[in-house]
Amino acid sequence: MKVTYLGHSCILVDTGKHQLIIDPFLTGNPSAAVAADDIQVDYVLLTHGHSDHIADAESIARRNNAPILAIVELADYFAGTGLQTVGMNLGGSRTFPFGKLKWVPALHSSSVNHNGVNVYLGVAAGILLDIDGTAIYHAGDTALFSDMKLVSSRGPVDLAFLPIGDHFTMGPEDALTAAEWIGAKHVVPVHYNTFDAIAQDGEQFVADLARIGITGHALKPGDSLDNF
Repeated sequence: MKVTYLGHSCILVDTGKHQLIIDPFLTGNPSAAVAADDIQVDYVLLTHGHSDHIADAESIARRNNAPILAIVELADYFAGTGLQTVGMNLGGSRTFPFGKLKWVPALHSSSVNHNGVNVYLGVAAGILLDIDGTAIYHAGDTALFSDMKLVSSRGPVDLAFLPIGDHFTMGPEDALTAAEWIGAKHVVPVHYNTFDAIAQDGEQFVADLARIGITGHALKPGDSLDNF
């Protein structure tokens, strides 16, 4: 299995048989590693409805005939455009051909701006994947909250993607606490340095992780991990 960081909070997961993209924001992203038109996937997974997480969801899903998996209100929004969707909710899990997906809480908002009006799209969520016995956690956008200790009932998370940008999400200090609470073996910082408001030092965050015994990876857009 290989995961590739495409910039901001966008992750490409290649299981060897299936390809998943999480939170595709490539068009308009100054740090994006690839163009949306180059993405070939089987599934599109969305943590919440903000434009920096769903910007290319419709185009990628439509071109690939790929279902969108999301919290039910967000799924319904895309179903209204004629796309195939699977709407779920917090705590719910389901086994797909690629593995098991569970939606876990995140503390954030979720909306899309339509003609200058924010349309709210249910709750924000994190994604917990169990693929061939490997646990991958994408926290989405979130503040630190104590129930992160309960993210995985099966034990430590093998690989976690945690936002560190501050301003809109938790910052590096809170993300360190989150990494400890979820028992992460490997952590990749996301949702930082795309814009000035969320500028952070990813390498320093990785160094701070090392001091508490956690392996971190400050991936550049386009970098991949296949050993975790």
